[in-house]
Amino acid sequence: MNNLKRQQNEHDFDHWEDLAGGNRKYWFEVKGKTGGKARYVKTVDTHEVTISFVQEIYDTKNELTEIHEKYPTDKGHQKIK
Repeated sequence: MNNLKRQQNEHDFDHWEDLAGGNRKYWFEVKGKTGGKARYVKTVDTHEVTISFVQEIYDTKNELTEIHEKYPTDKGHQKIK
């Protein structure tokens, strides 16, 4: 585990949780102008190396409407409903 990277991730992201196998998920949310929100989710391995980075878009009912996988491959926005 890289303590400096973990400290930086904990500083940059408002929330985190430990996952199976020693991985970790970090996220923070940004309120949208029309009442929805965007959630930015970073998943790291046991050494705090980024495995994935995804933007999730939620509507005013807090329902997931889009996912934008940015890393490891930028797949663009994918509509959920």
